[in-house]
Amino acid sequence: MILQKRFEELRVGDAFTYARTLGEGDCALFVAASGDFNPYHTDEEFSRRHRFGRRIAPGLLTASLFTHIGGELGFLATRMVFEYLAPVFIGDTVSVRSEITSIDPERRFIRVNGEAKNQDGTVILRAEAEGYPTLE
Repeated sequence: MILQKRFEELRVGDAFTYARTLGEGDCALFVAASGDFNPYHTDEEFSRRHRFGRRIAPGLLTASLFTHIGGELGFLATRMVFEYLAPVFIGDTVSVRSEITSIDPERRFIRVNGEAKNQDGTVILRAEAEGYPTLE
């Protein structure tokens, strides 16, 4: 479903949310598509013995949840910045929230800040993006 907001209807403070549980299939498909075969994502035995004690989802998979909102707005990003704060484990439910922080009507350009939390409410990721919403 496309969010039916034209550029002229967007306001600073408008917020958008999305949630998804990152399962085995999501991680396997992302690893295959990206080529990110890091053992933290793919090797249960390795992961058990190292930093997090179990497998984690790829960071860009988690960050890509923000693109769901961007896709709904027809947003073409020109810049994206991510700050990873905590691991996301396979099976975690991640909720993302993006809020418009500035709008340049002459350029038809917006800036957005975002935050992702896991099912326990822990902030796992902060995001910034800017670009062009393309919906008329």
